[in-house]
Amino acid sequence: MSERLADHTTTRVGGPARRWVSARSEAAAVEAVRAADAAGEPLFVLGGGSNTLMADAGFEGTVVHMAFDGLEVLGEGETDPEMAEPDATDRGGDAVVVRVAAGHRWDDAVAWTVEHGLAGIEALSGIPGSAGATPVQNVGAYGADVSQVLVSLRAWDRQAPGGGAVVELSADELRFGYRDSIIKRSMVDSGAPSPRWIVLSIDLRLRRAASGAEPTAPVRYAQLAKALGVEEGSQAGLRTVREQVLALRASKGMVSDGEDHDTWSTGSYFTNPIVPASVRARLPEGAPAFAAGTAPDGTELVKLSAAWLIDHAGYGRGFGLPEVAPREGGPDGRGPDGTGLAGGRASLSTKHTLAVTNRGGASTEDVLTIARAVRDGVRERFGVELHHEPMIIGTRL
Repeated sequence: MSERLADHTTTRVGGPARRWVSARSEAAAVEAVRAADAAGEPLFVLGGGSNTLMADAGFEGTVVHMAFDGLEVLGEGETDPEMAEPDATDRGGDAVVVRVAAGHRWDDAVAWTVEHGLAGIEALSGIPGSAGATPVQNVGAYGADVSQVLVSLRAWDRQAPGGGAVVELSADELRFGYRDSIIKRSMVDSGAPSPRWIVLSIDLRLRRAASGAEPTAPVRYAQLAKALGVEEGSQAGLRTVREQVLALRASKGMVSDGEDHDTWSTGSYFTNPIVPASVRARLPEGAPAFAAGTAPDGTELVKLSAAWLIDHAGYGRGFGLPEVAPREGGPDGRGPDGTGLAGGRASLSTKHTLAVTNRGGASTEDVLTIARAVRDGVRERFGVELHHEPMIIGTRL
């Protein structure tokens, strides 16, 4: 019997794979990828399934599931002043490099680092999926992202001479951007369902507290600082930061829970738009906008809040659910609560407008129907294009 992608993804939608390989070791993963490429078969590499929407028709090719884990300390003990906060070099402690296998559950890796007093990824607690996917998207939350701690990764380069080779890519070579990397761009640019480089393991440089000191971490995000009751930029205990991040994510339906349909999603469906600063002038007063550097031509850029745009375009929490009360000023012609779009089978989360959720019986097309309505409505209302964060395989938004 074919494996259904719906059984292996956090949104719980998607049809069967024509061929399914559960790779329980790095060597098995490489062999499966090599075999598919040699046969000229379409290839999809799946980790934790948290950032994937597979077509209802399934995948006409080989799906390689990265089902191996592992975590080891490669080296430690060298004082690394670059890891200290600029105003707190005495808290720098020692650098510790930890290697995490691609298939290792990401939140388990975060929990391990906190348990061992290693600072660097505690603000990324609760993010679903596997470790190997984190550099592909440059996963981030609460003022932290993977690019801040990643030293390098090992990957299978499918285009290397001789039919492929294991290579090491440094953080600089990955050309990280906002939810972006050269690995992700190799998919986007080619239109292929899997990238040129298949991540096998990642090396993270973390910080151990100085001898006798409490393991702490800088708090770089205003909402997290407020929840912790500290000033942004100050330090807080690792365990406390992890617990508070998990609580904040749970309040938004962003921690996996099989009993809570608000968590049956890809996580944040849309990225925060980065646009010319001039766009901000045509948005209503109070629209959040944050400096985002400059474009190659020198244009000043700002990052907008996708959640704010969605909500203020009339798409509130629960949009798509028949029982949600109609909102004043909702989108014309389709019911302000989205009733009828997907028959209540899919909707925006009732906790957070960035997540498109499966309410228990949705298809991939149901999920996309809600996402399309939101994307089109924001464009019509504000002239801003929202871009999807998950990989969409075999269909399109």
